[in-house]
Amino acid sequence: MSAHELSFKAAVSVSEMAEMCDLSRSRWYELVDAGVFPAPVVLLPIKRPVYDRLLIEKCLEIRRTGIGLSGTPVVWNRKRKSAWPTKRKATPSAKEQRPDPLMEPIFEAVKALGLNTTLQAVTDSVAALYPTGIADQDQGDVIRKTFLYLQRKRK
Repeated sequence: MSAHELSFKAAVSVSEMAEMCDLSRSRWYELVDAGVFPAPVVLLPIKRPVYDRLLIEKCLEIRRTGIGLSGTPVVWNRKRKSAWPTKRKATPSAKEQRPDPLMEPIFEAVKALGLNTTLQAVTDSVAALYPTGIADQDQGDVIRKTFLYLQRKRK
C-alpha cells in the first residue's frame, strides 16, 4: 500500500498493516506478542482488530528505524532469494532479436496516435506497404500510411 493510499484510510486491517511492513500475517502476530509492534485496537461498531492512523504511523516508524515499541532494537531478516532458478523464455528468433531501428519511431508514433498495436504488426505493415524499404521515404508519410493500413486491417 502506498503512502498516497494510506492518506485516505482512517484504519487498516491486520493483514494490510503486515503487508505495509513487508511481513506475513503470522510473523506480524509473533512480533506483536513479543512487544515489537503495538497490538491492534478493536472498534466496537465493526468488532474487528484494526490499526488506526496513529498506530499505522508508529508501526511504519518501527519498521523503518528498527527500534521496537519497548525501545529494544529489532533486526529484520532479508527477503529470501528464490531457491529455484527462474524459467528462461525460449530463445527468440533472429528476426525478434534485432528489430529494425527505423521501426521503433514509427511504432511509437502509431501508438501515440491512439492505435493499440505491436512492434511486429507495425513491421509487417511497413513491409507490406514498402517492399523495397523505407530508407528513402518521408517518415511522416510512412507513419500516416502505416496508421491507416493498420486501422483498415482492424475493421
